Amino acid sequence: MSRPAPARPSPPAAAGRPSRAAAAPACRPAGTPQALGRAATVALYEELALAPKPGLVSFVDRGSHHDMDGATFLRSLFALRGYFVAIARLGAEGAAFPALEACGQAAEARMLAATGGINTHRGAVFSLGLLCAAGGAAAAAGEALSPAAIRARLRRHWGEALQARRLRPPRLPGGLAAQRLGLRSASDEAADAFPVLFDHTLPTLQAGRARGLDPASARLDALLATVAVLDDSNLALRGGRAGLDWARAAARDFLAAGGAGRPGGRAAAWALHRAFVARRLSPGGAADLLAAACWLERVGRLGQGAPAPAAAGASPRNPR
Repeated sequence: MSRPAPARPSPPAAAGRPSRAAAAPACRPAGTPQALGRAATVALYEELALAPKPGLVSFVDRGSHHDMDGATFLRSLFALRGYFVAIARLGAEGAAFPALEACGQAAEARMLAATGGINTHRGAVFSLGLLCAAGGAAAAAGEALSPAAIRARLRRHWGEALQARRLRPPRLPGGLAAQRLGLRSASDEAADAFPVLFDHTLPTLQAGRARGLDPASARLDALLATVAVLDDSNLALRGGRAGLDWARAAARDFLAAGGAGRPGGRAAAWALHRAFVARRLSPGGAADLLAAACWLERVGRLGQGAPAPAAAGASPRNPR
């Protein structure tokens, strides 16, 4: 039986933008660091608000996690909202990779301070931060904020540095698990300009929209299409190779049966969520790429003569 969705807090406003301005209907300037950063914050909120999603934290429950909930993620989002603006500005200025890395490390420290040492968004600080920088570079060059342009800017400006970064010995638990099991790491995905994001997550999200799926169903299908192919170090860390393989097969089976938009799809999604929780599995890497796909979808609307829509079911005002 599907669960009623609780009232959801509003997404955080971008740093430096008053909530009254966020509620105004006027178009935001296309491609500014503020617009790119705001889009990142809202995209992360959209991922958080999605429920059900297998094993992951939402405003409904903690998923497979005992140490964090939706409120923890909101504190993290408030701590990070200025970061996405700042790294988009660095990208627009053509900053070298060490400057981006230092910006990300400072943001991670703020996240950990806000959450009491809990890792809520480390992966997004890395992946979505890089995309914001690439978006800033594309906008500064006068390019449309298309997925292809953003990906090309990422490769052109920081591809060499990311190739060098992938050779560093891993130091975090996810990277160590990936190395132990012979999996691709988040560093590998970034060095190759996020192939799973651009070849699987985003196309599935766009295809769901084109078929007329509601936003939540399109996002859930995109998430599961990602789980089905990504070497998700969070799954590997929690469940080993067997857990990763089980999660991939479960995601493929869900999509093969018709996905979230089929009759009974929501009930099936809740059942899948419970199965992930029973195994303590949480596809955090896939969740990061879903947020990145939501960001790409959102920034693609900038400059098209309409304000970027607020997250579904949410007021654009600051939560109190």
